Amino acid sequence: MTNYEAKKQILDKIKEYNKIIIFRHFRPDGDAVGSTLGLREILRLTYPEKDIRLINADYSDYVKFLGNEDEAVEDEFYADALGLVLDTGTEDRISNKKYPLCRELVKIDHHIVDKHYGDYHWVIEEKSSTCEMIAEFYDTFKDELKISTQAATYIYCGMVTDSGRFRYRDVSGDTLRLAGLMLDQGVNTDLLYANLYLKDFNEYKFESYAHEKMEITENGLVYLYVDKEMQEKFALTNEQASASVSFMDGIRGSIIWIAFIDNADGTIRVRLRSRFVPVNPLAEKYRGGGHECACGATLHSKEEMALFIADADALIKDYKENNEGWL
Repeated sequence: MTNYEAKKQILDKIKEYNKIIIFRHFRPDGDAVGSTLGLREILRLTYPEKDIRLINADYSDYVKFLGNEDEAVEDEFYADALGLVLDTGTEDRISNKKYPLCRELVKIDHHIVDKHYGDYHWVIEEKSSTCEMIAEFYDTFKDELKISTQAATYIYCGMVTDSGRFRYRDVSGDTLRLAGLMLDQGVNTDLLYANLYLKDFNEYKFESYAHEKMEITENGLVYLYVDKEMQEKFALTNEQASASVSFMDGIRGSIIWIAFIDNADGTIRVRLRSRFVPVNPLAEKYRGGGHECACGATLHSKEEMALFIADADALIKDYKENNEGWL
C-alpha cells in the first residue's frame, strides 16, 4: 500500500464512523499530546456532527498548558467507535487500556516497528514526529479538512519537541515545509516557546547539581542516576527528573548519554540518547524501544543498571574503533 493509499484508507474510515476515540501512549511527551489534540481539533472542525473524544488514563505536566483531554465514558461508547492510536509503537504502551473495545483500530505512528497491532496502519519510521504525519495528513486532504490556529499550535508543538527543535537526523525538507504550513495558521511561537522552555529557579539548581553527579566512562559514555533522594531534594516530578537526559547532549566525545530515573514502583526508567550510533537494539534488549537514536527502557535493579552501562560503553568503544567522523 502506498503512502497516499494508507492515508486515504484512514480518512475513509473516519468518514464512516460517527463515534471516534483517540488514544496515545502513557507518560506522554509533546508529540503524543500535540498529535492527539491536533487531530481531535481538525476532526471536530471538519465533522461537527461526529462525537470525537480523546480519552487516556494519564497526562503530562510538561504540556498541560495545551489544554485538557476528555473525561472517561461508559464502555458502551466504545462498542461502535473507531479507535485512532497515535504515537504508540507497541500495544502495551497505550494509555487507555479500553482501546480493544473499539469496533476497529487505526495505528498512526513513527516508531520503529516491532509488530503491528490494530486493523489499519500508517507508520513511517523516518518521520521526525507523529505530529509531522498529522500535518502531512491535513496537507494531503486540505481541500476537505479544516484547521485552526489552535490545531496548528498543537501540531507545531509536537514537531518542535520531538525533533529537538529541528536538530535531529529525521528532520527533512518536508518536516520544515510542513512546520511552515502550521506557522502559516498563526501559531504564537513566543507564547509556545515560553511555556515549553522557561524553567523554575529550582530546576536550574537541580541542573547545576546534576552536572556534579554525572559520570563518564573511559570510552565516553555519560550517564546520570536520578535516584529517589535526588528527586526529593529538588522536589522533582518524574517528568522533570527524566528531562535531565538533555543536560548531557553537548559533551564532545560522548556519542551516547543516559539518564536513569528511579520510579515510584521500584523500577528504573532509562532515557537513552545518541548521535551517529543506533541505540534502539540496546533499548530492546532491556524491555524498551523507540527510535534509532532516542529511546527508552525499563530496568529492575541497580545490578541491571550496571549491565546496561557496560553494554552502552562497549557499543561506544566498538563504534569509535570502526567508524570515522564522530566528534
